[in-house]
Amino acid sequence: MRKRTTTRVLLTGMAVALPFSLALGGVGQAAPAKPAGGDVPAAAAFATGLDDPHKKDIAMQVVSSAENSSLDWRGQFKYIEDIDDGRGYTAGIIGFCSGTGDMLDLVELYTKHKPGNPLAKYLPALRKVNGSDSHAGLGKPFEDAWRKAAQDKAFQDAQESERDRVYFNPSVKQAKQDGLRALGQFIYYDAIVMHGPGTDKYSFSGIRKTALSKAKSPAQGGDEKTYLNAFLDARKKAMQSEKAHEDTSRVDTAQRVFLNNGNFDFQPPLKWKVYGEPFQIDQ
Repeated sequence: MRKRTTTRVLLTGMAVALPFSLALGGVGQAAPAKPAGGDVPAAAAFATGLDDPHKKDIAMQVVSSAENSSLDWRGQFKYIEDIDDGRGYTAGIIGFCSGTGDMLDLVELYTKHKPGNPLAKYLPALRKVNGSDSHAGLGKPFEDAWRKAAQDKAFQDAQESERDRVYFNPSVKQAKQDGLRALGQFIYYDAIVMHGPGTDKYSFSGIRKTALSKAKSPAQGGDEKTYLNAFLDARKKAMQSEKAHEDTSRVDTAQRVFLNNGNFDFQPPLKWKVYGEPFQIDQ
C-alpha cells in the first residue's frame, strides 16, 4: 500500500514534458478494451476517455489539488519531502516513494537514458532503503540532487513515463474493461495513485474487489452510478484504515460531487473542494 498524507505543498513552475513512452516511439492512446464479461456500454465505448490529452491533463490537475494544493501538476517535478507515512521520501508529480520501489524504478529509468545524472550515485542507497522509511545514504544531498535533476527534461520525461506505466495506463485500461466512462476512469486512477496496484484488501485491486461484491459493474450489466458509489465507499474505508489518509475529502467533496452531478464524462466546468479548499476548472 501507498501513498500520500494530507500534507500539502504548493510549488510553482510550468515545465512541459513529453513522456518517454511517446518520445521513444511507444504506444499512444489505447482503444477501449472489450471486457470478458460483456460488451462495453455504448456511452463508454464512444465517449472521450481519460487518455484523451485534454481529459488527462484535467485528471492530473484534480489529483494535484489533493496531493499538492495546486492545479499546477507540472510544478511538482521538483517536490520532495518525508511526510512521515512510513514510506520514506515522497517526491515528484505522483508521489514516488523511496520505501515502495517506484522511486527506485524511476531513478533506474532516468539513469538508463542519461547516465551520470545527479541521482545516479544514489541508486545503491535507494536499493538498500527500499521497503523501509530509512534515509540512510540519502538525506539533504539527495534532496538537493532531486531538485537539480527536476530541471532536466529527461527526468521530467521519466517521471511522466513511470506515472503512466505503473498507475495511469493500468487503471484506465481496467476502468474501460469495467465499462466506465471518463469519471470512473479518473476515480480508478486516483485510487491507484494513493493505494498502489497491489492485491491486498486496501490496494486498488482490493478496493475494486470489494466494490464488485456490492454492485455489478456496467460491463456486467450494472448501473454505473451505483457501482461507482460502491467503489467510493470501499475507497473511503481503505483511506480510513490509515491515519495518514483519514481525511476523505478528495472523495466526499470532489469525486462524489462529480458523480452526484451525473458528470460521467468528466467534463468541465468542474468545481470541487479538497481539505475545505475550493478549486475550479472552467474549460
